[in-house]
Amino acid sequence: MSDANLDLTGALIPVSLLTGFLGSGKTTLLNRLLRDPAMAETLVLINEFGEIGLDHHLVQSVDAEMIVMASGCLCCTVQSDLSDTLRRMAIDRVRGKVPNFRRVVIETTGLADPAPILHTLMQDPMIAAHYRLDGVITTVDAVHGAGQIERQPEAAKQAAVADRLVMTKRDLVADDNTEELARRLAALNPAAPILAADTPVARLFDAGLYDPNTKSLEVRRWLQAESYDHDHHHGHDHHGHDHDHGAQSAADVNRHDARIRATCITIDEPLPWEAFVSWIESIADQRGEDLLRLKALINVAGRDKPIVVHGVQHLFHPPVELESWPDQDRRSRIVVIARDLPPAMLEDALRKVIAATRE
Repeated sequence: MSDANLDLTGALIPVSLLTGFLGSGKTTLLNRLLRDPAMAETLVLINEFGEIGLDHHLVQSVDAEMIVMASGCLCCTVQSDLSDTLRRMAIDRVRGKVPNFRRVVIETTGLADPAPILHTLMQDPMIAAHYRLDGVITTVDAVHGAGQIERQPEAAKQAAVADRLVMTKRDLVADDNTEELARRLAALNPAAPILAADTPVARLFDAGLYDPNTKSLEVRRWLQAESYDHDHHHGHDHHGHDHDHGAQSAADVNRHDARIRATCITIDEPLPWEAFVSWIESIADQRGEDLLRLKALINVAGRDKPIVVHGVQHLFHPPVELESWPDQDRRSRIVVIARDLPPAMLEDALRKVIAATRE
C-alpha cells in the first residue's frame, strides 16, 4: 500500500454484495429489486435459480446458466469460481456476447462469510480492472435476528461489515422488539443505516466509495464517522488528554458484545503515510482474521488532498487520492470494526508508531 499505488477508480462497474443469514429475506428483497426499472442493466450472480422465484421475470434463456429478465437484468448462476465468472462476464460484455450491464449484485448463501467474496473483489487484478466494490447490503430478520446475531458468528459478521442493514419481517413483531434489535445493530455497526424492507432502490445502492473523482462529498456518507458521537468512545486526538479505557458501560453504542465492537479514531495533525501503513500492516499480519472491516480518510503529511483507504481482514484496496476534501474537517478519521481488538490497543499502537516515525 505504497504512495505509488494511489489511483482513481471512477470508471469501474460497481459491485454490491447482498448477504444475510438463513431466512432473513434476501430472496424477497432481491425479487423486489429486480422488478424496479432502476435495476435495468444489472448483472445478478446467484448460486442456483431454484433458490429464488424468478420465473415470472424470465423472457428468454441464454444458456444453461444464464437468463435475461424483463427488467433488463442479466441473471447468472455461479457454477464456477466467482473470479472466473466475473472475468468471463466482463469479457463477454465487451464482446457483445451478453447484454450490457452497468451494475453487479452478488447474492450469497445464508451461511456465507462475506470476507472471501470481498477479498476476491479486492485482490484479483483482472477483476479490479473492470469492477469496484460499491457496498454490502445485509438483511436482518426482525423475528429471529437478535438470536442469530448472538449465536451465529456468520450472522454477526454479515451485519458488522454491512454498509446498509435492511430489517425484514417488521410486521411480524411488536415495535418494542424492532427497537431493541435496531439498538443491537447500531451497537454492532454504528455507521450503517437501518432501513425497511421496502426502502427505495436508490437508498440501497451507491453505498460505498462512489466515484471519488467527482463525488468526494460521498466520502462523509461512506465513512459515517459522525455516528460515533462524543457521548461514547471516540478515540484519541493525540494531544495528550486521556480517555477511559476501562470497563465499558452497558450504554456503549459501539460495543456488540465482549468480542465485536466498532472504534473510530480521529487524529488532528497530518499523519505520516509510512506510520499509517506500518500500523495497518502490523494489524493485518498479526490479527488479520479479526479485522472485519476498516475505512479511513487520511490527511497525509506533505499532501494537500485526502487519501481514502478501506480493507477487509488481510486485504486492502489500493489507496485513492480524492480531488478535494469532503468538508472543512481536515482530521484523519479511521473506522475499525473488529473482533477481540480493544480500542485502547488499536489507538495506542497507532500513537506509538506515529511517535516513532516522527522521531
